[in-house]
Amino acid sequence: MTETSEIWTGKASSYNRVRPTPPPALLDLLTQLIGMPHPTLVVDLGSGTGLSTAIWGERAERVIGIEPNADMRQEAIHNVEDLPYAAHIEYREGVAHQTGLPDGCADIVTAAQSFHWMEPTATLAEIARILRPGGLFAAYDYDWPPTLHWELDRLAQEAGSRLVELVRERGLPQNLKMWSKNRHLDCMRESGHFRFTNEVLLHHIEQGDATRFLEMMRSTAFSHQFTEQEIGFDRLSSAAFQSLESEPIPWYVSYRVRIGVK
Repeated sequence: MTETSEIWTGKASSYNRVRPTPPPALLDLLTQLIGMPHPTLVVDLGSGTGLSTAIWGERAERVIGIEPNADMRQEAIHNVEDLPYAAHIEYREGVAHQTGLPDGCADIVTAAQSFHWMEPTATLAEIARILRPGGLFAAYDYDWPPTLHWELDRLAQEAGSRLVELVRERGLPQNLKMWSKNRHLDCMRESGHFRFTNEVLLHHIEQGDATRFLEMMRSTAFSHQFTEQEIGFDRLSSAAFQSLESEPIPWYVSYRVRIGVK
């Protein structure tokens, strides 16, 4: 995952500014499932700028974010400096399949919008190693893009598909791999590490305008390697300002949460 993480170098500030923050209901759900309202340790794999890590600061006694990209880690550290619960949160350089953490130390392990960048077999073995018996792993992702306006959503889907085509045509960067999000739950079940697995859906509402939407779309991996015309971002930009204008509107963000209990 070290080579993979380099695609995010230079994007940390923009990523943190425009990407969604996980809903509070996610914490309620995960802690209720294991009957532990205040976990002793939560480990967040591929923690990025800390959007999925810092949310645990008020809930868990200790939170460790594991992130290989230096820019992302520095942004995460900066974001919690003035928070009252900053002492609960720690960020470490590392990769998901080699965390360096002790056996059975974690109550909850999460991978937010990141598990598709991780080789599942080795990663799930490491997660099982660091989880205590009865601990929980959650791999969760938000649907892309958020549901805003049907014409804008259609153009965004087309731009996303075109970006995937361009990456395939020109080849992924050397040593870079991605795994299907649709296979997350299957991988967890097939690993044999979990006695219970399930998938649930959560929904969250945030506010955003055209500027945030376009910056969010530009924060997609590989988008900087192509022109906006190639991807179709020029048409998307025009449609965004027509549909959203400059006033924030509700963004309806759907989260797919794959759960495994050890």
